[in-house]
Amino acid sequence: MEMKKRITLELRNRSPAEIVELVVDNSRSANGEVEGLTDGFTALEFLSMVNVGLSSLAKLPSLPKLRKLELSDNSLSGALETLAEKCPNLTYLNLSGNKIKELNTLEALQNLKSLQSLDLFNCEITSLEDYRESVFDLLPQVTYLDGFDQEDNEAPDSEANDEDEDGEDGAGPTGDYGEEDDEEDDEDGSEGGEEEYDDEEDYAEEEEEQAGAHGQKRKRDVEDEGEDDEDDEDN
Repeated sequence: MEMKKRITLELRNRSPAEIVELVVDNSRSANGEVEGLTDGFTALEFLSMVNVGLSSLAKLPSLPKLRKLELSDNSLSGALETLAEKCPNLTYLNLSGNKIKELNTLEALQNLKSLQSLDLFNCEITSLEDYRESVFDLLPQVTYLDGFDQEDNEAPDSEANDEDEDGEDGAGPTGDYGEEDDEEDDEDGSEGGEEEYDDEEDYAEEEEEQAGAHGQKRKRDVEDEGEDDEDDEDN
C-alpha cells in the first residue's frame, strides 16, 4: 500500500492536528521520499516509518512536537540535517538497518539538542573501530546508543518493556512485591514462631527431665523395696 493512502486510512476521518501517534510501517514511499505527511500534523509525537523504502528525508514536513522517530530498515545514507530542521525536539531516533557508513554522517545530529537515545544497529558504521566511543564523543547529548549507555547500562525504555512482558506472564512488579511481602511476613512469623517454639521446647525438655528424674527415683525406690524384701526373706 502506498504511504499516502496508508496515512489517509490511519486518519480515520480525523484531522491531522488530532494525531499524536502515526505508524505507516511496510507501506511504499514514492521514489524514496516521504509523502502524505504535512505540516498539519502539529500534535504528532511518535512517527514510525519502518521499511518503507526511504532514501531521502527532504520532503519531511515540520513536526515540532515529534519526540520519537522510527526509520529503521530503509535506505538512508546521509542528509540528516533535515531532522534537526524539521524535528528539533526529538529525544529518540532509530536509524537501524540503513546505509550509514561514516561517522561524519552523524554530525548533522549534533543540532538535535534533546536527543537522548540513538539506534544504529545493522548499519555499516557499527563496524568502525571505537564506534561507540566515537559516537558518544561526537554526540555528547546522547545517553543511550543501541540501547545502552557508556557504562553498558540498559536504557529505561527497554527495562520497562521487559517488566510489561513479565507482567503479562503473571510475574510482573505487583506479583514480585506480593512475594516479597509474603516473604517478610513469613520471616516475621517464623521468628516469632521460633521463639514460641523454643519456649515450648525448653518447657517440654524441663518436663522430660523432671519426669525422667521422677522415673529414676521411682525406679530406685522400687529396687530398694525389692532388696528389702530379699533381706527379710533371708532373715
